[in-house]
Amino acid sequence: MKPDTARLPIPSHLLIACEPFGARLSASAVCGAIARGVLARGLPEPDLCALPGPDEAGGDPRALLDELGFDRRMRSARAVILGAVKLEEATLAGSLAFEIATRARQAGVPAYAVTASNALNSFDARILDLQVILEARGAPSLTAAGEQLASLI
Repeated sequence: MKPDTARLPIPSHLLIACEPFGARLSASAVCGAIARGVLARGLPEPDLCALPGPDEAGGDPRALLDELGFDRRMRSARAVILGAVKLEEATLAGSLAFEIATRARQAGVPAYAVTASNALNSFDARILDLQVILEARGAPSLTAAGEQLASLI
């Protein structure tokens, strides 16, 4: 018997997972700036997940995401917004950004990215199944990116 999908609740919130954008913008500050934009467009309070930077993460990204309860949080979200300081093919393998995009794709949760530097070509972005990649460097542009994504999600 098929489940009645019409009765399943549609998640209303977003999961925003961010790493630091250099020394001036901590992961919490990046998440907060994007969240301000999302909230300005009237979306519900997002779930914020501050991640360590690429130099701090060390170890296995899968284990770190498991510690953060990422899969549960992602599956209860309408979409994931990934904040990564740099997206480039050469450094994606084994990174938190790659692992998050992969998990979102496998779970059927749409993923969007905000980055200070996008060096991915369209093929790489398609492989990651990122719906949109926006570039933003400072807090005001991160908030603007959050507003723009809120209108797309």
